[in-house]
Amino acid sequence: MKIGVSSYSFQRLMTSGQLTQKQTIKAAKDLGFDGIEFSSIRPEEGYTEREYAKLLAEEAAAQEMPIINFCVPGDCVNRDPDEEITRLKGLVDIAEILGAPSMRHDVMPGYGRYRTFPEALPTLARVCREVTEYAQTKGIRTMVENHGRVFQGSARVEALIAAVNHPNFGLLLDMGNFLCADENPVEACGSVAHLAFHLHAKDFIVKSGAEANPGEGFFATRNGNYLRGTIVGHGNVPVYHCIRIMKNAKYDKYLSIEFEGIEDNLNALRIGLANLKNYCQ
Repeated sequence: MKIGVSSYSFQRLMTSGQLTQKQTIKAAKDLGFDGIEFSSIRPEEGYTEREYAKLLAEEAAAQEMPIINFCVPGDCVNRDPDEEITRLKGLVDIAEILGAPSMRHDVMPGYGRYRTFPEALPTLARVCREVTEYAQTKGIRTMVENHGRVFQGSARVEALIAAVNHPNFGLLLDMGNFLCADENPVEACGSVAHLAFHLHAKDFIVKSGAEANPGEGFFATRNGNYLRGTIVGHGNVPVYHCIRIMKNAKYDKYLSIEFEGIEDNLNALRIGLANLKNYCQ
């Protein structure tokens, strides 16, 4: 299993101005990662998204760092579905410029106009199917992620993939995100490992909702427990166990770190990468 990193892992450095999105490519290379995925496009001044995507692709080629995936936001429940299809197809075009083999888009950040998930499911499936049919013509696979509190449980992810019923549409499996819906990551991975096109390693420190709010850096899960992102291997996510499940399911594609902790960015990624290399042996 090759190990990549999401540009989102450098979020604090980009927000502070210490790194541009383009500079994350060399930073990832210097840390020893095998590839990089981009979370949206953050153009520098004077560039359009398409121009900057081309610049990122050129820099990745120069650094011999494959662009392994492209992650973008999506919302099929608050936005007009047909307008969302058009917007997401435009982002597939960006993925093509990047040379990314796959694109993850979100579908349901909340309930929006719907009261229940089953009520929303036909709309979600139609949007995802039309987008993946377009992406397939460009050799790009599309995915949904267990991402966004409403949509982080394995059963809902599996239900959407079944409803789309297209071989070009699968799952970006984030082994940490199941905890946002208070689901056991090991059980969840075991349920949906066969659907995975891409894999995220993420770790969280978990605190019980029966205790007081732990404070800055923590956020609440669906059921009121508390999570804080941390270095892979330092938290409560059973990362090693989840990797073993994925290997048993014959997953042999990239595993990307998505770090969102409060620790020093570069040091956290260095330690997390070392841990993942050890876990993947």
